[in-house]
Amino acid sequence: MPAPLPAATIRTRLTVPLRFTDGYSTSARVFTFDGLVDGREHLALGLGAGDGVRSGRPPLVRPHSECLTGDVFGSQRCDCGPQMREAVERIACVGGFLLYLRQEGRGIGLYAKLDAYALQDTGLDTYEANLALGHAEDERDYTVAAQMLQALGQSRVALLSNNPDKVAQLCGLGVVVTERVPTGVHLSPANARYLATKARSGAHLLDLSRAEGDGTTFSTGP
Repeated sequence: MPAPLPAATIRTRLTVPLRFTDGYSTSARVFTFDGLVDGREHLALGLGAGDGVRSGRPPLVRPHSECLTGDVFGSQRCDCGPQMREAVERIACVGGFLLYLRQEGRGIGLYAKLDAYALQDTGLDTYEANLALGHAEDERDYTVAAQMLQALGQSRVALLSNNPDKVAQLCGLGVVVTERVPTGVHLSPANARYLATKARSGAHLLDLSRAEGDGTTFSTGP
């Protein structure tokens, strides 16, 4: 039986219109929180009518770790920006939440992530570079994600992710994950090695055999 989570509360709720560079637009109910255990300013974006509650199905939830270079500047070294864009539209279609978690660089921070990029340019992979800098391969902790869901009144979710660690951590924190919904594979020539390393060393469930390195998005499952 998981230990009770420290209670977090909703601090502010407001509606923000969203428009992406490809022209897709929607609106999000943006939530801020008090009482999150790490003291950081994480956000939840409620997308779609009723956040999935009125349908009687668990909401579709994407825990998305902040990536300034990918989410904001469109860096091709990772798949973060395309994953966030995909998640917003898919969640808006069925109702749910995108949890925007301030965990840059798998939890090591922006400057350390860029230091890791420099090491990758010398031949290390993304996990080896983190270790060389004295960090763990992945330092993310999803306790705050579980707190946010609890504050939003959501104890059962369909999780939009290719990362089994997110499922395991949330289940261990008392969130019932009714299903794991795969995201697409956003492959480009610049991120092919990065994605292959995530699949090989990070156990991410990615089917790269179907991708040809031309930037096409491929589904990883039903």
